[in-house]
Amino acid sequence: MTQWQALTSNTLFRTLYYRGKSRSHPALVTYVRKNRLGYPRVGITTGKKLGNAVQRNRCRRIIREAFRQQTPSVGGGFDIVFVARSRAVSLKSTDIAAVMAQHLAELGVVAK
Repeated sequence: MTQWQALTSNTLFRTLYYRGKSRSHPALVTYVRKNRLGYPRVGITTGKKLGNAVQRNRCRRIIREAFRQQTPSVGGGFDIVFVARSRAVSLKSTDIAAVMAQHLAELGVVAK
């Protein structure tokens, strides 16, 4: 299983937003950029438009679990940021996982 690390630095998030490749869906936006570390780093963003803290934390947990399902197929050396959108509040982790798998395949992080 591939180990991954959390992205926490604001500068890394901004770099991904401006220089990374992206794919969007009504529930999730995915930004990807290569790094030279050999392992993936993942960040999750949920804005206040999603609802109160309980809903935002639920979205983060669902996205994190969906990524854990994708982790074995993710190659090393990528920075990935997932941005939750308003439709993510009502979806389950399996629905988010399907969207995430499609985005990661389109962006070249996993094999199709």
